[in-house]
Amino acid sequence: MYLIGVDYHPSFQTIAFFVEETGECGEQELNHSDGQAERFYRDLKQRGIAVRVGMEATGYSRWFERLLAELGFELWIGDPAEIKAKRVKKQKFDREDARLLLRLLRENNFPQIWVPGPENRDLRQLLWHRHRLVQMRTRITNQLQALAMNEGYRWKKKLFSEQGRAQFEKLVLGPWASRRRRELLALLDHMNPGIEELSLAIEREARQRPEVLRLMTHPGVGPLTALAYVLIIGTPTRFQRGKQIGTYVGMIPCEESSAGKQRLGHISKQGNSLLRFLLVEAAQAAARVHPDWRRQYIHLAMRRSKSIAKVAMGRRLAVRLYWMWRNSCEYSPSLEFGSYAGQLEIGNGVK
Repeated sequence: MYLIGVDYHPSFQTIAFFVEETGECGEQELNHSDGQAERFYRDLKQRGIAVRVGMEATGYSRWFERLLAELGFELWIGDPAEIKAKRVKKQKFDREDARLLLRLLRENNFPQIWVPGPENRDLRQLLWHRHRLVQMRTRITNQLQALAMNEGYRWKKKLFSEQGRAQFEKLVLGPWASRRRRELLALLDHMNPGIEELSLAIEREARQRPEVLRLMTHPGVGPLTALAYVLIIGTPTRFQRGKQIGTYVGMIPCEESSAGKQRLGHISKQGNSLLRFLLVEAAQAAARVHPDWRRQYIHLAMRRSKSIAKVAMGRRLAVRLYWMWRNSCEYSPSLEFGSYAGQLEIGNGVK
């Protein structure tokens, strides 16, 4: 077995390797642009050597992962936080990082993480693409609203109705303001059909997955939130308890407690930002349409603040969706969610 620890960078990679059969070891730097890295791994394949590669989770490495999959090499992707915690020396440079990854591979102590498949990653691009386009459209509509308000008109959503737009286009503006209005409206007309097409594609993908349809039975959860939840969480068996979902998504507070004094800060945000955004948005939708969710939200908002209440309800929604998915059940107001679900309840009376 050929063990390789890879410190990956977009333009090059530093490797430390060890051959278990012969005890040979070494270090090397491989460039990406001139094909040096690809030739190195293809040469190992031609020699018929079994290879295991270990690297930290990082971006801009899709081509490298596809290359190793094509060659049939084993790729382990590790948790950067856990790898950093295993570093003993207060020295960090490329060769030392590669040596650390190789040492963890040799000691069978590599913190391997779950990696989504190619289809999963491609569908995530659909979600991200629509999300970014919606953000761009929001910035355009905000600028149009600002133009109208500068002229003394506060139409809000009526601005984009047929009648409101006709009145907005009749406003007498300066030459550059008129050009800005015209070009922003053209951009808006160009983006709306594309966003609608992506929304329909998301709905088609959601209808093909029973688990997504099951999650959509929860109030406030639509095809976008349900599909994103399934794609990003992967499988419910990865988590033993529902509370771990909040940690994975990054919706739990940071904590620096010591000597019996608890100090809590803002949420950790150590997770997928898109799923976090969608969960909070879906929780607010649930609070608008469902009386129980509205009551819980108002109670939290009065005790703490609206911002804290929104995040707390989003975290609660993430846990509920986890148990619906894990137990293969649709939403029911009387359904209990948790590790105690389905167990006989014993009150304070006679046992």
